[in-house]
Amino acid sequence: MVETELARYADMLSAMGTEPRLRIMRLLLSAHPVGMVVGEIGEELGIPNSTLSHHLDKLKNEGLVGVTREGVFLRYAANTLALQELLAFLYAECCTRNQVVEPGKITCC
Repeated sequence: MVETELARYADMLSAMGTEPRLRIMRLLLSAHPVGMVVGEIGEELGIPNSTLSHHLDKLKNEGLVGVTREGVFLRYAANTLALQELLAFLYAECCTRNQVVEPGKITCC
């Protein structure tokens, strides 16, 4: 494992390490692959727009969400490929010492 990869994964986990951002990620995953516009996210989670934009920027900067412009609206969607990569990193060494469970079975779904 390259140290830059380890730092990247640590930054991704840190970005999700607050309750509002974790709620945002779960909500965006529930709306995958279409995603949601900022107003929908804020309304559903009860997060003010100024605070919400801060959280979304942090998630975007770490590659956990993507954003597209639709006229005057910004639509955010979970970056499931980045999340799969993060989970693969977390489970890469899973069960390798005792080989009770095949690691591929843990991250298959």
